[in-house]
Amino acid sequence: AMYELVRVGYFELVGEIIRLEGDMATIQVYEETSGVTVGDPVLRTGKPLSVELGPGIMGSIFDGIQRPLKDINVLTESIYIPKGINVPCLSRTAKWDFNPINIKLGSHLTGGDIYGIVHENTLVKQKLMLPPKSKGTVTYVAEPGSY
Repeated sequence: AMYELVRVGYFELVGEIIRLEGDMATIQVYEETSGVTVGDPVLRTGKPLSVELGPGIMGSIFDGIQRPLKDINVLTESIYIPKGINVPCLSRTAKWDFNPINIKLGSHLTGGDIYGIVHENTLVKQKLMLPPKSKGTVTYVAEPGSY
């Protein structure tokens, strides 16, 4: 599909489908492509090229495809970004103070509804929103605290 995120070659370089003509696709690869040859595998993700938003984003520095440069440096012990490196842009282990708002058991939520707030720092508060096209009924509300 147009604008689909793909992984190109044996290093799984980040790319995006930018043109479709019949059974041919043109892919823009956002990393160094030396070594990629005709016939190398292309993995489809079924997802658009996108960025992740959330707590921790304001304190990080990223490259153009939202890879966290400090985390890559710590992982590789190098100032260079290796081909195909895949590091989450936001920490999965950091804890943030969560405060639920406007929800209770039995509340009905739809895409875009705000259900909580996380203060990233003294200036920035992240609003937690239900993803687009999602809906559901609240069956549990976490107490305010660090998660």
